[in-house]
Amino acid sequence: MIYRIGPHTIWDNMLQVGWWFVPILLSWFVIYLMNAVAFRHIIVEAQRPETRLSFSTIMQLTVSGYSINYVTPFVALGGEPYRIMALTPALGQAKASSSVLLYGMVHILSHIVFWLISVFLILAFVPLGKLMVLTCCCIVILGLVVCWWFSRIYRSGLVVSVFEFLTKLPFLGKYFSKLIAHNKAVFEDIDIQIKDLFDNRKKNFYAALSWEFFARVVGCAELYFIGIALGLNMDVIQAFIVSSGSSLFANLIFFLPMQLGTREGGLAMALVSIGFPASVGVIMGLATRIREIVWIGIGLIWMSIVRK
Repeated sequence: MIYRIGPHTIWDNMLQVGWWFVPILLSWFVIYLMNAVAFRHIIVEAQRPETRLSFSTIMQLTVSGYSINYVTPFVALGGEPYRIMALTPALGQAKASSSVLLYGMVHILSHIVFWLISVFLILAFVPLGKLMVLTCCCIVILGLVVCWWFSRIYRSGLVVSVFEFLTKLPFLGKYFSKLIAHNKAVFEDIDIQIKDLFDNRKKNFYAALSWEFFARVVGCAELYFIGIALGLNMDVIQAFIVSSGSSLFANLIFFLPMQLGTREGGLAMALVSIGFPASVGVIMGLATRIREIVWIGIGLIWMSIVRK
């Protein structure tokens, strides 16, 4: 990524943003802290002393896991297997797997809530044509359907039903049949723990969801700081709209490695919708890439130190 962007382009962008890179990097430290608190709410159970891991361990897994996700091609899920492997010695395979799976689900759900709120802000503050109003309505309906589907998963489990579906696939069905036969007890245990979070630990569930949602809100500060550095007259609401709009666009085209191009395109479209030039989106995209490179380095170095 550094090679394709170009060291000179990165350096010129850093000079343009200047010392505002300090609060930008620190804002993501706050975001990762909030992510780690959410992850901890899911992991720790009062009745199971072995789940009371140190916060520094959970923080390291959070940062390193996201670092691996950033550099994993296609769907950016490389950090989840790493977290499961790192947690298994302390928690066991079922608890480690269910904790990582539940955190991923809460993380996605917080994104959906963030997007739903941003749609109402867009309708309230951005002049839209009929097509965009219809698009916003479709996003709201789709978001509510996904939230309902997530509630079904939390009540009935996920893993066993997914693998039972996979056994019906042609050619691969036999492989998944053997897999579920050898690991059915573990899969059922994972589903029990998924249902337990929503049925018996609702405070932990809503606390984790709240921390994840407000982490998304804090993430808007990054674009707000970049806007100030570039001399844009951007307020907090506009930063919220740009952040959510670009995030939605980038996640819809999730299959491109590292969201290359999609993030900048999403930023450009979101900025144009609130009256800023599209060219600013490229600069903002580059600034977020530099922040990303720094935190990837921190996460991978931290993981290497822990492993040694």
